[in-house]
Amino acid sequence: MNITIENILLIGSILLLISVVAGKTSYKFGVPTLLLFLAIGMLAGTDGIGGINFNNPKIAQLIGVISLNFILFSGGLDTNWKSIKPILGEGIALSTLGVLLTALSIGGFVYYITDFTFYESMLLGSIVSSTDAAAVFSILRSKGLALRENLRPTLELESGSNDPMAYVLTLSFLTLVVNQDQSILSIIPAFFQQMIVGAIAGFAFGIASKFIINNIKLDFEGLYPVLVIALMFITFSATDFIGGNGFLAIYICAVYLGNQVLMHKKAILKMYDGLAWLMEIVLFLTLGLLVFPSQIIPFMGIGLLISVFLIVVARPVSVMISLMFFKMKFRRGLYISWVGLRGAVPIVFATYPLLAGVDKANIIFNIVFFISVTSILIQGTTLSVVAKWLNVALPQKSKKITPTDQFMLELPKSLLQEFNVSSDFYCANKRIVDLDFPENAFIVMIKRDKEYIRPVGSTEIKPDDILMVLADTENDYKKVYQCLKYRKQTAESQ
Repeated sequence: MNITIENILLIGSILLLISVVAGKTSYKFGVPTLLLFLAIGMLAGTDGIGGINFNNPKIAQLIGVISLNFILFSGGLDTNWKSIKPILGEGIALSTLGVLLTALSIGGFVYYITDFTFYESMLLGSIVSSTDAAAVFSILRSKGLALRENLRPTLELESGSNDPMAYVLTLSFLTLVVNQDQSILSIIPAFFQQMIVGAIAGFAFGIASKFIINNIKLDFEGLYPVLVIALMFITFSATDFIGGNGFLAIYICAVYLGNQVLMHKKAILKMYDGLAWLMEIVLFLTLGLLVFPSQIIPFMGIGLLISVFLIVVARPVSVMISLMFFKMKFRRGLYISWVGLRGAVPIVFATYPLLAGVDKANIIFNIVFFISVTSILIQGTTLSVVAKWLNVALPQKSKKITPTDQFMLELPKSLLQEFNVSSDFYCANKRIVDLDFPENAFIVMIKRDKEYIRPVGSTEIKPDDILMVLADTENDYKKVYQCLKYRKQTAESQ
């Protein structure tokens, strides 16, 4: 069946409904939902029972890039700075040196066992060199794993920040495959430009986005999530336009915004949580439609060899070398190695050789697809078992609730106090969003001139207001008083 304008919405909505309903029960059988979405797409495709003829890598790549924007941005918004600060060095080492070592080792292995040229081998290694943010975020969170020793933030930081490195390596070696006369040294300046410009642009757009969100004064709360989507795409495309890495920029921008006080932040977080799931489903369905299972069969043997080498050798070695300068227990390193999930990102990156007209592009695409499926199937289904085996799992009751979880769930506080605002208070005539209010306390009501006002971020506190504040401890109320009475607190005082 050919996709037309008349039936695309019907087909898309049916596939989406099937994916959501099937995903509800998939984990009862230990099957990751992302693999299920991929399988549904394959069944609906040309070689499947659906017979949908979809063979357009360009559209698949466009859908992939858009989806990755939402997935990375959502992951960045959920990243708590206090959680990742202690392991920031480890995360950066894994997302840069770790990715480079994985790409080189896989490339060398492929060059040794196949008839690929050196650059073609390195291209394949680069495509599968990063862990997949969509797979790691969704599988870790849906399984609700409680892990010891900052393992969870380390894994999420690595998966959210290492796609840019793999993307740059993929484009660099693709350039060398297409332009055989170029030297490998010629890609080094472009590599550093992509990473440095991307990082700087991410921080710059994060600061600018916060200013716009908190000062634009939109009339409707529902417009704020729309505004953030616009800012996200501007960050990605503008960074790419000036020669930086757009994926790195949007992740850094999102991490910055996720740790700031924003207007209608709760609505923004909830919307992105839903959109991230939608984009993951759409992405995996699209890639499932794009692949031809009959074309994968001839490459299953070589794909299995590379996949085993990646899981057993390349990933563990790159992790251990990357973290050798950090104090790390061996079992912790082994678990980080095991959560080296490959997913949709390598498959999206594998469309670049297809569009560039590389001779072995179809072979690369099919091998990468097989590696991604086996990674999700083998590693994704055994995360809980391996965590218990390596003794890095905590009892479920010990799982900590992050500030973002608490903020999203609107968990009740145990104490309520009132604060009378005097004219000499720092907070007088200032908006709540500008106060850097403690994250463990909430202003639930404001009494003003015998009237009760339900506050939002843009609400301006007036002299003689009575603020009703909910918090957990007396120490939280001391922070609230300091925030209301004096100038903004520093991060250290909080």
